[in-house]
Amino acid sequence: MMLRQQRVVIENITPQLHCGAYFIKRVVGESVTVYADVIGDGHDIIQAELQYKHSAEKSFNTERMEHLGDDVHRVSFKVLKQGFYIYRISAWVDHAQNWQHGIEAKLKDNQHVNSELLDGVQHLETLSSRISSADKKYINDLIESFQSEDLYEKAVKYAVSERLHKLFVEYPNRVLANTSDDLKVYVDRLKANFSTWYEFFPRSSSPVNGKHGTFNDCERLLPKIAGMGFDVLYLPPIHPIGEVNRKGKNNTTNAQAGDSGVPWAIGSKLGGHKEIHPELGTEEDLKSLIKKAKELDLEIALDLAFQAAPDHPYITSNPEWFRKRPDGTMQYAENPPKKYQDIVNFYFETPAFKELWSELLAVTLKWVGLGVQIFRVDNPHTKPYYFWNWLIAEVKKKHPDVLFLAEAFSRPKVMQQLAKQGFSQSYTYFTWRVYKHEIIEYMLELTQTEMKEYYRPNFWPNTPDINPYHLQGSNEAMHIARYALAATLCGNVGIYGPVFEYMISDALPGKEEYLNSEKYEVKFWDWSIKNKLTLIITRLNQARKNHEALQQTNNIRFCNIENHQLIAFYKWNEDKSDEVLVIINLDSHYSQRGMLQLPISDLSINIEEGATMHDLVTDNSYLWYDEWNFVELHPALPFHLFHIKN
Repeated sequence: MMLRQQRVVIENITPQLHCGAYFIKRVVGESVTVYADVIGDGHDIIQAELQYKHSAEKSFNTERMEHLGDDVHRVSFKVLKQGFYIYRISAWVDHAQNWQHGIEAKLKDNQHVNSELLDGVQHLETLSSRISSADKKYINDLIESFQSEDLYEKAVKYAVSERLHKLFVEYPNRVLANTSDDLKVYVDRLKANFSTWYEFFPRSSSPVNGKHGTFNDCERLLPKIAGMGFDVLYLPPIHPIGEVNRKGKNNTTNAQAGDSGVPWAIGSKLGGHKEIHPELGTEEDLKSLIKKAKELDLEIALDLAFQAAPDHPYITSNPEWFRKRPDGTMQYAENPPKKYQDIVNFYFETPAFKELWSELLAVTLKWVGLGVQIFRVDNPHTKPYYFWNWLIAEVKKKHPDVLFLAEAFSRPKVMQQLAKQGFSQSYTYFTWRVYKHEIIEYMLELTQTEMKEYYRPNFWPNTPDINPYHLQGSNEAMHIARYALAATLCGNVGIYGPVFEYMISDALPGKEEYLNSEKYEVKFWDWSIKNKLTLIITRLNQARKNHEALQQTNNIRFCNIENHQLIAFYKWNEDKSDEVLVIINLDSHYSQRGMLQLPISDLSINIEEGATMHDLVTDNSYLWYDEWNFVELHPALPFHLFHIKN
């Protein structure tokens, strides 16, 4: 074992992931609260500090840690810039404070401390070499008095003075300090924590029935989407679609003349991942769409789908990137029982993997260069984790604003691993969490375990791939409740529309898939339709924009309420200047009522002075004076979103 003279042990530092193998995550302006066990031998006073800096800075900032008892220390620091921060803990035996504590104890016992005063001179001399010139005269006076028996009474007063104590704390002598290994936190822009996504197929944007939509048609829809309070417009793949094994309507394996195919089957004689489907428009049209969206505070997100149609140009130009079977054919993609005859996968075990990785990075940077800063990544769990770690890191070196959403409904540890490797946001199991206990258990896992440090959830009630059973044939109340849950539980939320807001939920029998799915055909939508659901979505999104408590996920506490069909939770922002209470009726057919217990010990207000509960959707207000309060919700408007104020 290596010889170490340090006397302080530092262990159980949190937060950290797998002994620092992965970085934790924050957004600009958030705090990192660090805990550690700092243990010294004997009974000496121990000091511990946090040292932290942005990776671009040369020197560390320091914050002294607070001793909470039982050798546990705590401190917080704010991250103010994007990129990596480094943080670590240093701890030492504080000999100066030990000396001061000892002399104070002896004086209380009426002991003569002349020898102890002489011993203290060494601490004063060390201190004198570090302090400002304004304090040097004070310390020199102390040294003189400590060495003079005639100034004994003056010296003992100096020795136990608060001023000297503060100087010892401010200018410590870190002799034999022990310092932990460096840990990292990656800081993203705010949109990583708070985003409101709207997905639609650009080819279905035409105002003319039977005509393929264009980027110019999409521009016409921007005011509607922005007006509903969305800030990310996500477009499925915009590339040429393969013609070999093209799928027909409802996933039939034999496409008919005129069938448009699946956008995720990328590549044909018209080009591959770096080209745009010619019927959508040109690169200039896309840049115009991105610019017009930005003027409305909308960002365009594109799909990264690293897979190929059987007639993708890569298959001819780089056959080594694909694996052939002994009979010379290539296996199409499968996720049993699902079959994707129109797609073949890249062979990531190819000896030419470096060239493949470089090309996929070039694909990503091509669209970043056109102004795209958000990507939804299709099926990331079917590619190597270390590939994603590399690609995301390479992109963020020069483009830290770029965000990546992992589309993976897979095993929990697979989804968690993708987040650890660098994905900014992640799809979740919210889509299938319907009952009260399921929702609470899942939220506690996301917000009260290690996952809160690295896994940023994004809640989607539906996607083009998933028409969940509880939405199939469901009524308006179910759609309202599901969006209310997603929008208030999670800082990131998204819907696939206009299917969701128009409540189109016909399904293939026995499957969680849409009948006549838009994945397989161009649709015509009447984009002028407004209904109660679109109005409520708009008001919920506006409330999210106006209230910081709803712009994050982790600050949440579920409230007691005496009805298993009612769920209630309290949320707050970091400094508790904004607090909300959400109550939702999970029964889409009947009114539900119950007594709700406010978490009064957590609220920043005094309930005895009265709490004004202002509903941010209806604009009604109620005055509550008690810990327990009666609530009743009808399916016609199955939720309250209360802003809590005096």
